[in-house]
Order: sequence, then C-alpha cells, then structure tokens
Amino acid sequence: MPHLTSPAAGTASTGVRIGFGVPGYAHPLVAPVEWAELSRAGTPLDWVVLNVAGGPGVWPDPHCLEAVGRVRNTARAQARDAARGGGRPAGAGRVLGHLDARYGARSFGELVSDAHRYLDWYQVDGFFIDHCPTEHAALPEIRRTVATLRGLVADPHIVFGHGTHPYPGYAEVADQLVTFTGPWSDYRWSQVAEWTADHPPERFCHLVHGVPRGHLEEALRIARWQGASTIYFTDRTPRAGSADPWAGMPGYWDAIVSMLGPRVSE
Repeated sequence: MPHLTSPAAGTASTGVRIGFGVPGYAHPLVAPVEWAELSRAGTPLDWVVLNVAGGPGVWPDPHCLEAVGRVRNTARAQARDAARGGGRPAGAGRVLGHLDARYGARSFGELVSDAHRYLDWYQVDGFFIDHCPTEHAALPEIRRTVATLRGLVADPHIVFGHGTHPYPGYAEVADQLVTFTGPWSDYRWSQVAEWTADHPPERFCHLVHGVPRGHLEEALRIARWQGASTIYFTDRTPRAGSADPWAGMPGYWDAIVSMLGPRVSE
C-alpha cells in the first residue's frame, strides 16, 4: 500500500483507538445541531476547537459559553461512569481555544493575549495553534509560546495545526500534531514521515474533507496505518456551499460515530 514508508509505521498503528478532533464548527447559533451532537453521551470526542471570531472575540459570548458547558459536562459524566465501571470514557472531550499563528506572522504577545481571554471567558482545556509554522527556524519562538501557555493553566492540551509533517522537533513541544489537512484525493495516496514511527498514535491527527461515504473504512485504515489516533473526516468540501468544510457535520455523522463508538467503549 502507498501509505506505508516502513514496517514500523504500520506496526505502530495496530489496535489504534480513534477519536474525533473537530477543527471548529460554526458558531452555536449557526450550527446548534453540530454542537449538540458533541455533547451527546458516547460520542468519541478527543477535542473540539472553539473559534468564536477568528479567535476568542472581543467579549464573552453566552451562546459559546453554553455550548462549551454542555460538551464539558458530558465529558465529565462519561469520565465518572468509566471510573465507576472500571472502563475508559469515550473521549477526553476537551475544548481548545483557537490561536492563529499565521505561520509565524503573529507576535508572541498577540497569541498570549488571545489565550488569556479564552481562559478567562471559557475556561478552555488547551489550545489549537492553527497555521503553525513547520520549519526549524521558527521552532524556538513556538517553543517559547507553548512554555508560556503551559504556565497559564494546569496541564493544557496543545495541538499544532501544521496540516503537514513539520520539522521533527515540533513533536517534542506539542501534545499532538496535525500532520495532514486536505482533500481525500490527496489523503488516499499520502505517505507518512518515517520519524513519526518514533511516537505513539496519540500524538497525531488527520483532518480530511471530501471523503465519500463509501470510502470511510478505507480512510480509517489509512489513519491507523499511518499512526494517527485523532481524526475528522467529512464529505463536505470547500465548494459545497461553504468556504469552510469543517463548519458543519458530515452527512454520514451517525455512521462514523457508530464505526468508532464500539472501539472506544469496550
């Protein structure tokens, strides 16, 4: 298969538990069903990105507060149930604040200011650093930013939204790296960087749009073979009535939830 570059890459992904990483639904007033689904018990949600207005916005939004509260309450309830039953919850259910690095164009101060507002207004569980640089030269500044973010709140979950394989050193700074963002037509022939085999699947995420319903199982196999335990697959595309394919649920949401659900509740 074209997805493997070494035997280690395939071996490392055997038995991978896959959950959702939602890169950012539309505002809860525009996408109420989508946000409600994330708070439905049993949804294998690893994290969802809260993007109010290209960031935290200029004041607390009560609709976002309500949506975030429902997601967080469901995650806590599932964690309690799993602890009592000796099992594990369907997903971590973290809410991440959206910080746009603009490939290094935004300053340290701007990013930290946005982070403070996310924490003060929404008590987020971590941060999704979108458009994160990938090159070695930008790593020290990103490392500085993340060190500051980790000092603002206990145990934040940090995800780098590279969208491609970055310089390997970034894996030592974030909790997760998004190493693929793009269309199914590219994903089905994609190759994993060999250095990723040195890390567990929990460190990687793939975001793929334009995935046909009939290719869901193939897409999940690729994620496992490439060693990514967090995914978001959708049949939506940038041309399907929205410039943002992540703004709404895929048409096969129930089907993919059922495909993942049994694997995370056993």
